[in-house]
Amino acid sequence: MSKIVGYTTGVYDMFHIGHLNVIRRAKEQCDYLIVGVSTDELVQKEKNKTPVIPYEERAAIVAALRYVDEVVPQEDKNKLGAWEKYHFDKMFVGSDWKGTPQWEKYERQLRPHGVEIVYLSHTDGISSTKLTGVIKGILDEHPGEGGGVSNLILLHSNHYAIEYERLVA
Repeated sequence: MSKIVGYTTGVYDMFHIGHLNVIRRAKEQCDYLIVGVSTDELVQKEKNKTPVIPYEERAAIVAALRYVDEVVPQEDKNKLGAWEKYHFDKMFVGSDWKGTPQWEKYERQLRPHGVEIVYLSHTDGISSTKLTGVIKGILDEHPGEGGGVSNLILLHSNHYAIEYERLVA
């Protein structure tokens, strides 16, 4: 029996438990997991913003996960082109994309190659957008107190510990 190769992609900026859960659930459904990390240029082009954490660091964080077998740069959104490079059997994507014209197109392109698109649910209550907003709000509440992120952690460590426990329970 041949091994099942999985593929998933993401920006993975400000890596959080939701990212980990998606990657873990993807790995549970394949033998070898390839993760495409969006390059800074792709994020700028697609989202019109620069990631907080540079590509090289985001790729290193993802590569350090025990669930990840290989990290590759995602330089464009061409899923058929990715399949031509990596020959994956399953592609994992967030369930919020299911039924969208973009992903219906990808399904039509990949189906003839035997690729199964697996839609994974997100972790409730956490997203990079929400996390960025919370951090910005906290820093805005405490201007001039100095310390940047260190101050943020000290001011709200109890809140985040409680939230973390809720999310991983």
